[in-house]
Amino acid sequence: MKNSVVGVWKLLRFEFQAADGRIMYPFGKEARGSFIYTKSNRFSVQLMRVDRPRFAISDQQQGTVEETLASYRGSISYFGTYKVDEENKIIIHQVEGSLFPNMEGTEQIRYFELKENILQLRTPTFKVAGEVTFGILLWERIE
Repeated sequence: MKNSVVGVWKLLRFEFQAADGRIMYPFGKEARGSFIYTKSNRFSVQLMRVDRPRFAISDQQQGTVEETLASYRGSISYFGTYKVDEENKIIIHQVEGSLFPNMEGTEQIRYFELKENILQLRTPTFKVAGEVTFGILLWERIE
């Protein structure tokens, strides 16, 4: 069966929805992102805030604690392999490497809906600051 999610995807929206219906934007309403699913079942994803402050100097390894913290807290990236269950509309991301080391070696389940060139990914529920929520990411295929 043809893998329907293969391609290069541009982030349109990234939000968390709380149990009471409130919408939160963890990286702001203008978050940027890229998701690549290859034919060989590899993936790579990057998400970030657009308003992360620039470092005072050009050396990434010499950023201040504040600069580094703002950059880290304003982005996430991870990569690995994936499996698609088209019938149940589930993608399993098998994480090999991540900016957040706790994700490494885990399987991240995403429920998906695909309509033409728009892909919606939804996470299972999880807690943020003690609150039950889930993530919704809307992507547009650009390649």
